[in-house]
Amino acid sequence: MEIRELEREHMGWIRTKLYRFAETSTPAAILVTFLKWIVLGGCVGVLAGTLSAFFLVSLEYVTGLRNHHPWLLFGLPLGGALVSYLYLKFGKNSSKGNNLILEQIHDGGEVIPLRMTPLVLFGTLVTHLFGGSAGREGTAVQMGGSLAETFGRLLKVNSVDRKILLICGISAGFGSIFGTPLAGTVFGVEVLAIGLISHEALVPAFIASFVGNLVTSSFWGVSHIHYHMGNVPAISLPVLLKVIAAAVLFGFASFLFSELTHFLKKWYSSVFKNPMIKSAVGGIVIIALVYAVGSRAYLGLGIPLIQDSFDKSVPALAFLWKLVFTSLTLGAGFQGGEVTPLFAIGASLGHTLSGILGLYAPFLAALGFIAVFCGATNTPIACFIMGIELFGSSGAVYMFIACIVSYLASGHTGIYTSQQIGVPKSQHLRFPLGTTLGSVKQYNKKKGGRKES
Repeated sequence: MEIRELEREHMGWIRTKLYRFAETSTPAAILVTFLKWIVLGGCVGVLAGTLSAFFLVSLEYVTGLRNHHPWLLFGLPLGGALVSYLYLKFGKNSSKGNNLILEQIHDGGEVIPLRMTPLVLFGTLVTHLFGGSAGREGTAVQMGGSLAETFGRLLKVNSVDRKILLICGISAGFGSIFGTPLAGTVFGVEVLAIGLISHEALVPAFIASFVGNLVTSSFWGVSHIHYHMGNVPAISLPVLLKVIAAAVLFGFASFLFSELTHFLKKWYSSVFKNPMIKSAVGGIVIIALVYAVGSRAYLGLGIPLIQDSFDKSVPALAFLWKLVFTSLTLGAGFQGGEVTPLFAIGASLGHTLSGILGLYAPFLAALGFIAVFCGATNTPIACFIMGIELFGSSGAVYMFIACIVSYLASGHTGIYTSQQIGVPKSQHLRFPLGTTLGSVKQYNKKKGGRKES
């Protein structure tokens, strides 16, 4: 105990000296801040990158098991019930998932528990082992956020630094899971509120995302899948109009996915009060849908569907089936993210539209890949940068157009209900300060009621 007290006093003495030095001049303040976040952001990156590496390897393993043992699909109801039981028994506020992290960055008073990491990791692996249609970004972000929270509590950081650490956790988790450190950086500072970017966290988020990706890919040697956009058409008015038309449909697909998923979550919860029964029934629905469709292509992450959208061919309604499978899975309470299925929805929709619009299929699949994701997360800059990191800069103009049009076309909807509306997507719309996507409809109803009265 005496040693611990001495260590605390020593750390307090160092912190006091640094703060006093920072107050001497502007360069000193910037230097201290920069050095502080190299250390803190780097530590978060190491933690998140290591867990992302373990998660990616584990995810590949359980997916291989499911592919080699098709009968595992019939364990989906039991697996879902087990995970729901664990969350009911031990999860507490962990069940809020990504929204809990966003809420705490927006001056929330709750604690993000460390138990969120093993719960979401185990729950996501169970979902993929038995064939649920879900992603991986939610898992990485939640693990990064809960680790950053615990790390901050150990260091007894103040409220401002806590928020920045949580943003670092988001960026490190996202950047390391997809191998896109720049997109991970911007995603962490852009996802908090529509129309606003948290510049104070830009450097810390970059350090965390960069280190996280470096740890995952270089230190642990876990590789990421990349796709090829192929030939990019020359800029012309007909091509631009076709890309804009496709981007509007990408935004509508984002809107449909978000609204359907939220509706199913509410519907399942209203019909089945017991979360274990809810997930078990949801698993049965997925099994029945597999046999109704006659295909297992829409289970899991959807990576084969993405690859076929770039290299081969996919059924015309593949995007819709993947959308329905994923919404049903997440709506029933299964764990996992939404982003990789959104990639699959966008890529397959782009492939389908290529035949209608007369554009090169891999080109339009790449635009759909980032644009549907953009419309669902309301992060156009991050998605544009992701496009550059994944597909190169040759189609940069088209990727930017696809992202901003999809962003507008999706309206004030999204997969994160705790995402705030900082700046509305139209100057003709007004929302009270702190309005979230989850409260937009209620606000519109109240506003409509006032007008009628």
